[in-house]
Amino acid sequence: MSETEIDFASLLCSRLCHDLLSPVGAMNNGLELLADEHDPEMRQRCMDLLAESAKAAADKLKFFRLAFGAAGGFGPDVDPKEARLVIEPLVTSSGRTALEWAVPAQMMPKRAIKILLNLVLLANDSLVRGGTLFVGAEAREGEQEIVIRASGPKVVMDSAIRDALTGRIDPSEVDSRTAAAWMAQTLVQKGGGMIQLAEPDAEHLVIGALIRT
Repeated sequence: MSETEIDFASLLCSRLCHDLLSPVGAMNNGLELLADEHDPEMRQRCMDLLAESAKAAADKLKFFRLAFGAAGGFGPDVDPKEARLVIEPLVTSSGRTALEWAVPAQMMPKRAIKILLNLVLLANDSLVRGGTLFVGAEAREGEQEIVIRASGPKVVMDSAIRDALTGRIDPSEVDSRTAAAWMAQTLVQKGGGMIQLAEPDAEHLVIGALIRT
């Protein structure tokens, strides 16, 4: 593994740790409160907080394992149901965002699944006040097309993430914030595909990826 690959893996780990800090910190706070609390009702609230935070941490780990890691087995294809199982909790857990799923049931190349997951992560982050996240895919002869659409009262994507997603930054400028976008762009480019990002407005964001399979 090259030094560049090691640096990139470190950036992905940093993103994972950043996202896990909140639920793990909440679990720590819940345990501290539980140790000092004797009122049955308050103890139950602490237990509810612990259960909620543990689920949030587990959901994030499952998502990142498939998006960044080697989950999905050793074969070349992955069942898109696996992707939906990790996407749905990530998107809907806040209660402010709805998921619309239009991905066929047939197996998809593992590379396409990882691209889809990373694009979902970016689009979901852009829904600052919640909304609707549409995930669609279509397979054609030798090609896989993915479309992610975020719609809500406030949709924001940082310009650095946009540049990483469309390959307009130098690899040395990639950081933990832009690592997922750079990973998606790199995986698409490997097969001679491309990512298109529609000019966003305040309430809509559309990302399309064409993957050569």
